[in-house]
Amino acid sequence: MLILRITAAALLSAPFLPQDPNAPKSTVPLASGVTFADPLTLRAPHDFLRGFPAKVSEHVANAVVEIPCGTNEKWEVKQDGVMRWDLKNGAPRVVEYLGYPANYGIVPRAVLGKEIGGDGDPLDMLVLGPAMPRATVAPVKVIGIIHLVDGGETDDKLLAVVEDGPLGKIDSLGDLDREKPGITAILKTWFENYKGPGKLTCSGFGSRGDALELLTKCEASFAHNEKK
Repeated sequence: MLILRITAAALLSAPFLPQDPNAPKSTVPLASGVTFADPLTLRAPHDFLRGFPAKVSEHVANAVVEIPCGTNEKWEVKQDGVMRWDLKNGAPRVVEYLGYPANYGIVPRAVLGKEIGGDGDPLDMLVLGPAMPRATVAPVKVIGIIHLVDGGETDDKLLAVVEDGPLGKIDSLGDLDREKPGITAILKTWFENYKGPGKLTCSGFGSRGDALELLTKCEASFAHNEKK
């Protein structure tokens, strides 16, 4: 009986083959130069986690887009630097809620390590504004941070804007609330409910300074864990 259970679990976790007629097909646009290695894996000319610096300048960081704004497929950059469609119960994960309210992704070479109270995953980034193709790597202006707790673990996410985009003149959370009221309320409501009530909590927002301080800690955490 134990052998049968292990076999079933292995089958559920095995990736779909490209020729499988039942394999899921993503219809979300990809960044230039990125293709599918198979239906659940992207092929790119670079390592998404290690191939770019975390920071470009004092207030500008690189963002790697995993989930474009308005979409629901849950793709993630894994520890090996490859972007894959996340699996839940053996099936590609699709968030059963409204689409993501911002472009969701990570900061390369930055990890929210357990030694700083995080979950050990790459530092998340929310890029506010129009949808960007999946696997886009772009410099964005950091403006703040949203404080989240997921399953008892800190899951803070940086907030940023594209400098030449419609929110490009926003430099801080104060600017955002004053010039574009309602955005922070939307983010709080979305994250506190997309997994179901009570699964994830938002304790508020922090300044650009708070965000850049966390980024520095996460860069150090990445460097520390890479040496292990």
